[in-house]
Amino acid sequence: MSRVALGLGSNVGDRRRHLEAGVASLASLGRLVGVSPIFESEPVGGPPQDPFLNAVVVVDTDAAPHEVLAAARAAETARGRVRNERWGPRTLDVDVLLYDDLEVRERDLEIPHPRLVGRRFALEPLLLVWPDARLPDG
Repeated sequence: MSRVALGLGSNVGDRRRHLEAGVASLASLGRLVGVSPIFESEPVGGPPQDPFLNAVVVVDTDAAPHEVLAAARAAETARGRVRNERWGPRTLDVDVLLYDDLEVRERDLEIPHPRLVGRRFALEPLLLVWPDARLPDG
C-alpha cells in the first residue's frame, strides 16, 4: 500500500462544496488517512481571478500513480472542470503532490509535484495531515 497526497483547489462557484465532493471522490482510492483544514489563497499565475480554497487529502492506496491521476481527473470532471485556459479559474483542481517517495517525470505526470516546494497553500496543509512527509531527495 502506498501513501499519496493530493492537493485540491477551487475558485469557481461553491468552492467549499467542490472541495468536499473532491474529497469524497478521492476517498474511493483506498483508506482516507486525513483531510487538512481549508485554506484560502490568492491565485498564482494565470489571468485575474477570484481567490482559491485549498486543502490536501492523504490516502493509503493500492492504485498505481497513473490510476491516482485518472481518479483526480475524474473528480475534476465530475465537478464540471473545463480545461480551456492554463492556470485559469476552475471548479476543482486536483494535483498529485506526493506518492510515497516515488519520483515520476513523464509528460502527463510529475511526482512530486514540480511546484510543491514553492506553494505554501499546498505545503502547509500537507504537513498538517502528513507531518513526516518527505520529498524523494529527503
